[in-house]
Amino acid sequence: MPQYINLRGHDIYGYEWENDGEAVVLLHGGLSKTSSWDYLVVPALEDDFHVYAYDRTAHGFTADQPGSLHFDFQTKEAIAYLEDVVKTPAHLVGYSDGAIIALMVAIARPDLVKSVVSIGGNSHYSGVDFDMGEPMVSEDDLAEYTLISPDAPHTLLEKTTRMFEIWKKEPNISDEQLASIQCPVLIVSGDDDVVTLSHTAHVYQSIPLGQLAVLPGTSHALVKEKPELFNAIMVAFLEDLSYPITYAPVKRVNPEII
Repeated sequence: MPQYINLRGHDIYGYEWENDGEAVVLLHGGLSKTSSWDYLVVPALEDDFHVYAYDRTAHGFTADQPGSLHFDFQTKEAIAYLEDVVKTPAHLVGYSDGAIIALMVAIARPDLVKSVVSIGGNSHYSGVDFDMGEPMVSEDDLAEYTLISPDAPHTLLEKTTRMFEIWKKEPNISDEQLASIQCPVLIVSGDDDVVTLSHTAHVYQSIPLGQLAVLPGTSHALVKEKPELFNAIMVAFLEDLSYPITYAPVKRVNPEII
């Protein structure tokens, strides 16, 4: 059952699906929340994995704090969550901003991460080719926000404005940092994603143990558009993290001579 968890002095809204399997932590997208996508991926995971998730600070049911929307803040929060709540190395499955955070955690604290599934993530702000326009809030979004957020209704537009400015300057993960990631990483993208395919390919090529999946006929919302295809790819990856052995490797080398 979801419940508030005191994480180092701040209440965050956490979820846990009990199982004795390896830990998987879901990291939702920016300006979103866990319940916007957990129903799509948890059924594919909960029988074999111990699934955790939480609404990050300033998202969903979790109240805001100063500086909370910056990726450094959210990465430190994810590390604290892994240390204090999960208490074991975990597979990180992140969507959009959550994918960025997953990569940043893997860079900062490799001891806490078994693998990463990065869905629609980018390592640099220049990798996004999409005009967000001016910050705005729909009536439906405001009504939902008023119902669930501990923060005042007017703060939704304020958060949206802050996030738009952050997306113009963050993230800024270097190629050297990507190359330092020690765990297997599955990079997943739509073939019509807001993150350009060239940038996605660059992230994949920069990670030593990277794998790449581009889902046909999908956009940045690929998990909602083709959940069965995505889940099959995700589960296959999580269930076999061994070094890929292929017939005609180009990027990869024979592991016996590494």
